[in-house]
Amino acid sequence: MLPQEIIRKKRDGLKLEVSEISEFIEGVTAGVVKDSQMSALAMAVFFNGMERDETVALTKAMRNSGEVLDWSDLDGPVLDKHSTGGVGDNVSLMLAPVVAACGGFVPMISGRGLGHTGGTLDKFDSIPGYQTQPDIDVFRKVTKEVGCAIIGQTGNLAPADKRIYGIRDVTATVESVPLITASILSKKLAAGLHGLVLDVKVGSGAFMPTLEKALELTTSLVEVANGAGLATTALLTDMDHPLANCAGNGVEMRNAVNFLTGAHIDPVLYEVTVALGAEMLLSGKLAGNREEATKKIEAAFSNGLAAEFFGKMVAALGGPSDFIENMETYLDRPEIEIEVYCDQDITDLKGNLGFDTREIGLAVIELGGGRTSPSDQIDHAVGIIDIAPRNWDGEQPICRILARSNEIAEKVALRIRNAIRPAGKLTPAILQRVDG
Repeated sequence: MLPQEIIRKKRDGLKLEVSEISEFIEGVTAGVVKDSQMSALAMAVFFNGMERDETVALTKAMRNSGEVLDWSDLDGPVLDKHSTGGVGDNVSLMLAPVVAACGGFVPMISGRGLGHTGGTLDKFDSIPGYQTQPDIDVFRKVTKEVGCAIIGQTGNLAPADKRIYGIRDVTATVESVPLITASILSKKLAAGLHGLVLDVKVGSGAFMPTLEKALELTTSLVEVANGAGLATTALLTDMDHPLANCAGNGVEMRNAVNFLTGAHIDPVLYEVTVALGAEMLLSGKLAGNREEATKKIEAAFSNGLAAEFFGKMVAALGGPSDFIENMETYLDRPEIEIEVYCDQDITDLKGNLGFDTREIGLAVIELGGGRTSPSDQIDHAVGIIDIAPRNWDGEQPICRILARSNEIAEKVALRIRNAIRPAGKLTPAILQRVDG
Protein backbone atom coordinates (compact mmCIF):
# COMPACT_ATOMS: atom_id res chain seq x y z
CA MET A 1 0.00 0.00 0.00
CA LEU A 2 1.15 3.51 -0.85
CA PRO A 3 -0.66 5.89 1.56
CA GLN A 4 -0.10 8.82 -0.77
CA GLU A 5 -2.07 7.11 -3.56
CA ILE A 6 -5.06 6.60 -1.27
CA ILE A 7 -4.78 10.24 -0.21
CA ARG A 8 -4.58 11.30 -3.87
CA LYS A 9 -7.70 9.31 -4.73
CA LYS A 10 -9.79 10.89 -1.99
CA ARG A 11 -8.30 14.30 -2.72
CA ASP A 12 -9.68 13.97 -6.24
CA GLY A 13 -13.14 13.13 -4.91
CA LEU A 14 -13.10 9.42 -5.78
CA LYS A 15 -14.61 6.62 -3.76
CA LEU A 16 -12.23 4.46 -1.74
CA GLU A 17 -12.53 0.68 -1.82
CA VAL A 18 -13.05 -1.28 1.39
CA SER A 19 -9.62 -2.85 0.93
CA GLU A 20 -7.95 0.57 0.56
CA ILE A 21 -9.58 1.87 3.72
CA SER A 22 -8.62 -1.29 5.64
CA GLU A 23 -5.01 -1.12 4.46
CA PHE A 24 -4.69 2.55 5.36
CA ILE A 25 -6.05 1.98 8.88
CA GLU A 26 -3.80 -1.06 9.31
CA GLY A 27 -0.92 1.25 8.39
CA VAL A 28 -2.06 3.79 10.98
CA THR A 29 -2.13 1.09 13.66
CA ALA A 30 1.28 -0.27 12.66
CA GLY A 31 2.87 3.18 12.52
CA VAL A 32 3.60 2.92 8.80
CA VAL A 33 1.26 5.82 8.02
CA LYS A 34 2.74 9.07 9.34
CA ASP A 35 0.95 11.93 11.09
CA SER A 36 1.31 14.10 8.00
CA GLN A 37 -0.40 11.45 5.87
CA MET A 38 -3.24 11.04 8.36
CA SER A 39 -3.66 14.82 8.34
CA ALA A 40 -3.78 14.88 4.54
CA LEU A 41 -6.41 12.15 4.30
CA ALA A 42 -8.48 13.78 7.04
CA MET A 43 -8.46 17.07 5.12
CA ALA A 44 -9.37 15.28 1.87
CA VAL A 45 -12.31 13.59 3.61
CA PHE A 46 -13.29 16.91 5.19
CA PHE A 47 -13.66 18.53 1.77
CA ASN A 48 -14.89 15.57 -0.32
CA GLY A 49 -16.79 13.46 2.21
CA MET A 50 -17.43 9.74 2.12
CA GLU A 51 -20.34 7.66 0.90
CA ARG A 52 -22.21 5.71 3.55
CA ASP A 53 -20.56 2.36 2.77
CA GLU A 54 -17.12 4.05 2.90
CA THR A 55 -17.95 5.34 6.38
CA VAL A 56 -19.13 1.88 7.46
CA ALA A 57 -15.88 0.40 6.15
CA LEU A 58 -13.83 3.06 7.95
CA THR A 59 -15.71 2.48 11.20
CA LYS A 60 -15.26 -1.29 11.05
CA ALA A 61 -11.59 -0.99 10.13
CA MET A 62 -10.98 1.27 13.12
CA ARG A 63 -12.95 -1.08 15.39
CA ASN A 64 -10.94 -4.05 14.13
CA SER A 65 -7.64 -2.28 14.76
CA GLY A 66 -7.75 -3.63 18.31
CA GLU A 67 -9.65 -5.81 20.75
CA VAL A 68 -13.47 -6.12 20.71
CA LEU A 69 -14.90 -6.72 24.18
CA ASP A 70 -17.29 -9.53 25.07
CA TRP A 71 -19.68 -8.97 28.00
CA SER A 72 -21.59 -12.25 27.81
CA ASP A 73 -20.80 -12.96 31.48
CA LEU A 74 -22.92 -10.00 32.69
CA ASP A 75 -26.51 -10.43 33.83
CA GLY A 76 -27.84 -7.19 32.34
CA PRO A 77 -27.73 -5.06 29.21
CA VAL A 78 -24.51 -3.28 28.26
CA LEU A 79 -25.43 0.31 27.39
CA ASP A 80 -23.70 3.56 26.59
CA LYS A 81 -24.22 7.15 25.50
CA HIS A 82 -22.06 9.44 23.45
CA SER A 83 -22.19 13.20 23.07
CA THR A 84 -20.85 14.96 20.01
CA GLY A 85 -19.43 17.58 22.36
CA GLY A 86 -20.47 20.89 23.78
CA VAL A 87 -19.61 23.49 26.39
CA GLY A 88 -20.45 22.73 30.00
CA ASP A 89 -21.51 19.25 28.88
CA ASN A 90 -20.77 17.00 31.86
CA VAL A 91 -23.80 14.73 31.34
CA SER A 92 -21.71 11.53 31.26
CA LEU A 93 -20.57 12.07 34.85
CA MET A 94 -24.13 11.72 36.11
CA LEU A 95 -25.56 9.48 33.41
CA ALA A 96 -23.29 6.44 33.74
CA PRO A 97 -23.90 5.96 37.48
CA VAL A 98 -27.65 6.62 37.28
CA VAL A 99 -28.13 4.00 34.54
CA ALA A 100 -26.00 1.56 36.55
CA ALA A 101 -28.21 2.27 39.56
CA CYS A 102 -31.19 1.25 37.41
CA GLY A 103 -29.73 -2.14 36.42
CA GLY A 104 -27.66 -1.41 33.31
CA PHE A 105 -23.94 -1.91 32.79
CA VAL A 106 -22.15 1.12 31.37
CA PRO A 107 -18.58 0.62 30.11
CA MET A 108 -18.11 4.18 28.87
CA ILE A 109 -15.03 4.83 26.74
CA SER A 110 -14.62 8.58 26.54
CA GLY A 111 -12.22 11.06 24.98
CA ARG A 112 -10.31 14.19 25.82
CA GLY A 113 -11.16 17.69 24.69
CA LEU A 114 -11.64 18.27 20.97
CA GLY A 115 -11.51 21.80 19.61
CA HIS A 116 -13.51 24.15 21.83
CA THR A 117 -15.32 21.35 23.68
CA GLY A 118 -14.27 19.81 26.96
CA GLY A 119 -13.38 16.13 27.31
CA THR A 120 -14.88 13.74 29.85
CA LEU A 121 -11.46 12.24 30.60
CA ASP A 122 -10.00 15.67 31.33
CA LYS A 123 -12.73 16.17 33.92
CA PHE A 124 -11.85 12.87 35.62
CA ASP A 125 -8.17 13.78 35.57
CA SER A 126 -9.05 16.50 38.08
CA ILE A 127 -9.63 13.73 40.66
CA PRO A 128 -6.36 12.66 42.36
CA GLY A 129 -5.55 9.00 41.69
CA TYR A 130 -8.40 8.31 39.26
CA GLN A 131 -7.16 5.98 36.51
CA THR A 132 -8.45 7.14 33.16
CA GLN A 133 -6.26 4.61 31.32
CA PRO A 134 -6.56 1.28 33.19
CA ASP A 135 -5.91 -2.00 31.44
CA ILE A 136 -8.79 -4.01 30.01
CA ASP A 137 -8.94 -6.40 32.97
CA VAL A 138 -9.45 -3.52 35.42
CA PHE A 139 -12.04 -1.95 33.11
CA ARG A 140 -13.99 -5.22 32.95
CA LYS A 141 -13.71 -5.79 36.70
CA VAL A 142 -15.00 -2.33 37.65
CA THR A 143 -17.83 -2.48 35.12
CA LYS A 144 -18.92 -5.88 36.41
CA GLU A 145 -18.62 -5.09 40.14
CA VAL A 146 -19.78 -1.46 40.20
CA GLY A 147 -21.99 -1.32 37.11
CA CYS A 148 -20.17 1.52 35.37
CA ALA A 149 -16.67 2.61 34.48
CA ILE A 150 -15.66 5.76 32.62
CA ILE A 151 -12.21 5.46 31.06
CA GLY A 152 -10.23 6.48 27.99
CA GLN A 153 -9.20 4.37 25.06
CA THR A 154 -6.68 1.76 26.05
CA GLY A 155 -4.00 0.64 23.64
CA ASN A 156 -6.14 -2.38 22.80
CA LEU A 157 -9.44 -0.65 21.95
CA ALA A 158 -9.65 1.08 18.55
CA PRO A 159 -6.00 2.16 18.65
CA ALA A 160 -6.21 3.59 15.13
CA ASP A 161 -8.86 6.03 16.28
CA LYS A 162 -6.71 7.11 19.20
CA ARG A 163 -4.02 8.37 16.80
CA ILE A 164 -6.43 9.96 14.35
CA TYR A 165 -8.44 11.62 17.13
CA GLY A 166 -5.45 13.66 18.26
CA ILE A 167 -4.59 14.70 14.69
CA ARG A 168 -8.11 15.95 13.97
CA ASP A 169 -8.06 18.22 17.00
CA VAL A 170 -5.20 20.33 15.69
CA THR A 171 -5.79 20.22 11.91
CA ALA A 172 -9.25 21.85 11.70
CA THR A 173 -10.86 18.57 10.57
CA VAL A 174 -12.96 17.90 13.65
CA GLU A 175 -16.26 18.79 11.97
CA SER A 176 -16.15 16.14 9.21
CA VAL A 177 -19.29 13.97 9.43
CA PRO A 178 -17.64 10.72 8.23
CA LEU A 179 -14.66 11.19 10.56
CA ILE A 180 -16.86 12.02 13.55
CA THR A 181 -19.05 9.01 12.77
CA ALA A 182 -16.15 6.57 12.47
CA SER A 183 -14.39 7.95 15.55
CA ILE A 184 -17.43 7.69 17.78
CA LEU A 185 -18.73 4.36 16.56
CA SER A 186 -15.42 2.49 16.28
CA LYS A 187 -14.97 2.86 20.05
CA LYS A 188 -18.57 1.96 20.78
CA LEU A 189 -18.47 -1.13 18.55
CA ALA A 190 -15.18 -2.19 20.16
CA ALA A 191 -16.83 -1.85 23.59
CA GLY A 192 -19.23 -4.68 22.75
CA LEU A 193 -22.42 -2.75 23.51
CA HIS A 194 -26.01 -3.96 23.33
CA GLY A 195 -27.47 -0.48 22.95
CA LEU A 196 -26.25 3.06 22.29
CA VAL A 197 -27.87 6.47 22.68
CA LEU A 198 -26.36 9.49 20.96
CA ASP A 199 -26.58 13.07 22.19
CA VAL A 200 -26.05 15.24 19.10
CA LYS A 201 -25.57 18.88 20.05
CA VAL A 202 -27.00 21.73 17.97
CA GLY A 203 -26.15 25.42 18.26
CA SER A 204 -23.34 27.92 18.67
CA GLY A 205 -21.47 25.75 21.17
CA ALA A 206 -21.70 22.58 19.05
CA PHE A 207 -19.61 21.28 16.18
CA MET A 208 -22.86 21.27 14.21
CA PRO A 209 -24.32 24.78 14.67
CA THR A 210 -27.46 24.25 12.56
CA LEU A 211 -30.25 21.70 12.80
CA GLU A 212 -29.66 20.76 9.16
CA LYS A 213 -26.00 19.87 9.78
CA ALA A 214 -26.83 18.12 13.04
CA LEU A 215 -29.44 15.97 11.30
CA GLU A 216 -26.86 15.06 8.68
CA LEU A 217 -24.49 13.86 11.40
CA THR A 218 -27.27 12.12 13.34
CA THR A 219 -28.49 10.25 10.29
CA SER A 220 -24.93 9.15 9.52
CA LEU A 221 -24.36 7.93 13.08
CA VAL A 222 -27.65 6.10 13.43
CA GLU A 223 -27.50 4.48 9.98
CA VAL A 224 -23.85 3.41 10.27
CA ALA A 225 -24.30 2.07 13.82
CA ASN A 226 -27.41 0.08 13.03
CA GLY A 227 -25.84 -1.08 9.77
CA ALA A 228 -22.93 -2.42 11.80
CA GLY A 229 -25.30 -4.28 14.13
CA LEU A 230 -25.49 -1.90 17.11
CA ALA A 231 -29.01 -0.79 18.06
CA THR A 232 -28.80 2.99 18.22
CA THR A 233 -31.10 5.98 18.68
CA ALA A 234 -30.28 9.67 19.04
CA LEU A 235 -31.51 12.85 20.66
CA LEU A 236 -30.70 16.25 19.18
CA THR A 237 -30.20 18.68 22.07
CA ASP A 238 -29.72 22.44 22.27
CA MET A 239 -26.22 23.89 22.71
CA ASP A 240 -26.85 27.62 22.28
CA HIS A 241 -25.99 28.10 25.96
CA PRO A 242 -23.56 26.19 28.20
CA LEU A 243 -25.39 23.14 29.51
CA ALA A 244 -24.04 23.38 33.06
CA ASN A 245 -23.53 26.81 34.64
CA CYS A 246 -19.77 26.37 34.28
CA ALA A 247 -17.06 25.34 31.82
CA GLY A 248 -13.74 23.74 32.65
CA ASN A 249 -12.58 20.40 33.98
CA GLY A 250 -12.49 20.54 37.75
CA VAL A 251 -15.37 23.03 37.86
CA GLU A 252 -17.58 20.70 35.82
CA MET A 253 -16.63 17.82 38.12
CA ARG A 254 -17.66 19.96 41.10
CA ASN A 255 -20.93 20.76 39.32
CA ALA A 256 -21.57 17.04 38.70
CA VAL A 257 -21.06 16.10 42.35
CA ASN A 258 -23.39 18.90 43.42
CA PHE A 259 -25.94 17.59 40.90
CA LEU A 260 -25.66 14.03 42.22
CA THR A 261 -25.99 15.10 45.85
CA GLY A 262 -28.78 17.58 45.13
CA ALA A 263 -26.75 20.58 46.34
CA HIS A 264 -27.20 22.35 43.00
CA ILE A 265 -28.94 21.12 39.84
CA ASP A 266 -29.02 23.10 36.60
CA PRO A 267 -32.57 22.60 35.25
CA VAL A 268 -31.72 22.18 31.54
CA LEU A 269 -28.83 19.87 32.40
CA TYR A 270 -31.24 17.79 34.47
CA GLU A 271 -33.79 17.62 31.66
CA VAL A 272 -31.22 16.44 29.12
CA THR A 273 -29.64 13.92 31.50
CA VAL A 274 -32.97 12.37 32.47
CA ALA A 275 -34.09 12.14 28.83
CA LEU A 276 -30.89 10.37 27.80
CA GLY A 277 -31.09 8.06 30.79
CA ALA A 278 -34.66 7.10 29.95
CA GLU A 279 -33.59 6.40 26.37
CA MET A 280 -30.84 4.08 27.62
CA LEU A 281 -33.20 2.18 29.91
CA LEU A 282 -35.60 1.67 27.01
CA SER A 283 -32.84 0.42 24.72
CA GLY A 284 -31.82 -2.10 27.38
CA LYS A 285 -35.42 -3.17 28.06
CA LEU A 286 -35.04 -2.03 31.68
CA ALA A 287 -38.36 -0.16 31.45
CA GLY A 288 -41.58 -0.88 29.61
CA ASN A 289 -42.25 2.65 28.39
CA ARG A 290 -40.82 6.16 28.46
CA GLU A 291 -42.82 7.28 31.50
CA GLU A 292 -41.60 4.32 33.56
CA ALA A 293 -38.02 4.85 32.38
CA THR A 294 -38.13 8.54 33.29
CA LYS A 295 -39.46 7.81 36.77
CA LYS A 296 -36.72 5.24 37.40
CA ILE A 297 -33.99 7.71 36.44
CA GLU A 298 -35.49 10.51 38.53
CA ALA A 299 -35.85 8.19 41.54
CA ALA A 300 -32.21 7.07 41.33
CA PHE A 301 -31.12 10.71 41.45
CA SER A 302 -33.47 11.77 44.25
CA ASN A 303 -32.78 8.82 46.55
CA GLY A 304 -29.00 9.22 46.30
CA LEU A 305 -28.37 5.88 44.57
CA ALA A 306 -26.74 7.51 41.53
CA ALA A 307 -24.33 9.42 43.80
CA GLU A 308 -23.50 6.18 45.61
CA PHE A 309 -22.65 4.43 42.34
CA PHE A 310 -20.52 7.39 41.25
CA GLY A 311 -18.54 7.26 44.49
CA LYS A 312 -17.98 3.52 44.12
CA MET A 313 -16.74 3.98 40.55
CA VAL A 314 -14.29 6.71 41.56
CA ALA A 315 -12.87 4.58 44.37
CA ALA A 316 -12.67 1.43 42.22
CA LEU A 317 -10.64 3.31 39.61
CA GLY A 318 -8.11 4.64 42.11
CA GLY A 319 -9.72 7.86 43.30
CA PRO A 320 -10.49 8.82 46.92
CA SER A 321 -13.07 6.65 48.65
CA ASP A 322 -14.61 9.76 50.21
CA PHE A 323 -14.59 11.93 47.09
CA ILE A 324 -18.33 12.62 47.15
CA GLU A 325 -18.28 13.62 50.81
CA ASN A 326 -15.05 15.66 50.72
CA MET A 327 -14.89 16.89 47.14
CA GLU A 328 -13.40 20.28 47.99
CA THR A 329 -10.46 18.60 49.69
CA TYR A 330 -9.44 16.99 46.42
CA LEU A 331 -10.33 19.50 43.69
CA ASP A 332 -7.78 22.25 43.15
CA ARG A 333 -9.01 25.86 42.92
CA PRO A 334 -6.88 28.76 41.59
CA GLU A 335 -6.32 31.78 43.80
CA ILE A 336 -7.42 34.31 41.17
CA GLU A 337 -11.18 34.78 40.85
CA ILE A 338 -12.78 37.74 39.09
CA GLU A 339 -16.37 38.66 38.33
CA VAL A 340 -17.36 39.55 34.78
CA TYR A 341 -20.09 42.15 34.26
CA CYS A 342 -21.75 43.12 31.02
CA ASP A 343 -20.36 46.38 29.56
CA GLN A 344 -23.03 46.95 26.89
CA ASP A 345 -26.63 48.10 26.76
CA ILE A 346 -28.58 45.41 28.59
CA THR A 347 -32.04 46.39 27.31
CA ASP A 348 -32.22 43.43 24.93
CA LEU A 349 -30.34 41.09 27.27
CA LYS A 350 -32.43 41.13 30.47
CA GLY A 351 -34.33 37.86 30.53
CA ASN A 352 -32.85 37.05 27.12
CA LEU A 353 -29.14 36.42 27.72
CA GLY A 354 -27.26 34.46 25.10
CA PHE A 355 -23.69 33.75 24.05
CA ASP A 356 -21.62 32.71 21.13
CA THR A 357 -21.13 29.57 23.21
CA ARG A 358 -18.12 28.39 21.24
CA GLU A 359 -16.28 31.43 22.60
CA ILE A 360 -16.91 30.20 26.14
CA GLY A 361 -15.16 26.96 25.26
CA LEU A 362 -12.27 28.85 23.68
CA ALA A 363 -12.03 30.98 26.81
CA VAL A 364 -11.36 27.83 28.85
CA ILE A 365 -8.55 26.92 26.45
CA GLU A 366 -7.09 30.43 26.83
CA LEU A 367 -7.10 29.96 30.61
CA GLY A 368 -5.02 26.79 30.14
CA GLY A 369 -7.88 24.33 30.56
CA GLY A 370 -7.72 22.96 27.00
CA ARG A 371 -5.27 22.06 24.27
CA THR A 372 -3.90 23.65 21.13
CA SER A 373 -1.80 20.56 20.33
CA PRO A 374 -2.26 16.88 21.32
CA SER A 375 0.74 16.92 23.69
CA ASP A 376 -0.33 20.00 25.68
CA GLN A 377 -0.61 19.66 29.45
CA ILE A 378 -3.75 21.29 30.77
CA ASP A 379 -4.69 22.95 34.03
CA HIS A 380 -7.66 21.08 35.45
CA ALA A 381 -8.53 23.73 38.03
CA VAL A 382 -9.09 26.80 35.87
CA GLY A 383 -12.46 27.57 34.35
CA ILE A 384 -15.57 29.69 34.24
CA ILE A 385 -18.23 29.35 36.93
CA ASP A 386 -21.63 30.79 37.81
CA ILE A 387 -22.49 31.47 34.17
CA ALA A 388 -25.68 33.54 34.17
CA PRO A 389 -28.84 31.82 32.91
CA ARG A 390 -30.94 32.90 29.97
CA ASN A 391 -33.36 34.71 32.31
CA TRP A 392 -30.53 36.94 33.60
CA ASP A 393 -31.79 39.85 35.74
CA GLY A 394 -29.25 42.40 34.45
CA GLU A 395 -27.63 42.91 37.86
CA GLN A 396 -25.70 39.75 38.70
CA PRO A 397 -22.32 39.02 37.08
CA ILE A 398 -22.28 37.29 33.70
CA CYS A 399 -19.88 34.76 35.20
CA ARG A 400 -16.81 34.33 37.40
CA ILE A 401 -13.39 33.38 36.09
CA LEU A 402 -10.94 31.11 37.91
CA ALA A 403 -7.42 31.77 36.62
CA ARG A 404 -3.75 31.55 37.49
CA SER A 405 -3.03 35.23 36.78
CA ASN A 406 -4.95 38.50 36.63
CA GLU A 407 -3.56 39.20 33.17
CA ILE A 408 -5.04 36.02 31.68
CA ALA A 409 -8.27 36.49 33.61
CA GLU A 410 -8.77 39.98 32.12
CA LYS A 411 -8.08 38.71 28.58
CA VAL A 412 -10.64 35.96 29.05
CA ALA A 413 -13.15 38.42 30.53
CA LEU A 414 -12.91 40.50 27.35
CA ARG A 415 -13.51 37.40 25.22
CA ILE A 416 -16.60 36.55 27.24
CA ARG A 417 -18.00 40.09 27.06
CA ASN A 418 -17.55 40.00 23.30
CA ALA A 419 -19.44 36.70 23.17
CA ILE A 420 -22.60 38.11 24.80
CA ARG A 421 -25.65 38.50 22.58
CA PRO A 422 -29.46 38.36 22.85
CA ALA A 423 -30.60 34.75 23.02
CA GLY A 424 -33.51 35.21 20.64
CA LYS A 425 -36.31 32.69 20.31
CA LEU A 426 -36.45 30.14 23.14
CA THR A 427 -35.79 26.61 21.90
CA PRO A 428 -36.51 23.38 23.78
CA ALA A 429 -33.66 21.43 25.37
CA ILE A 430 -34.62 18.29 23.40
CA LEU A 431 -35.03 19.27 19.77
CA GLN A 432 -35.68 15.94 18.09
CA ARG A 433 -35.40 12.17 18.44
CA VAL A 434 -34.02 9.97 15.65
CA ASP A 435 -34.90 6.28 15.77
CA GLY A 436 -32.82 3.75 13.91
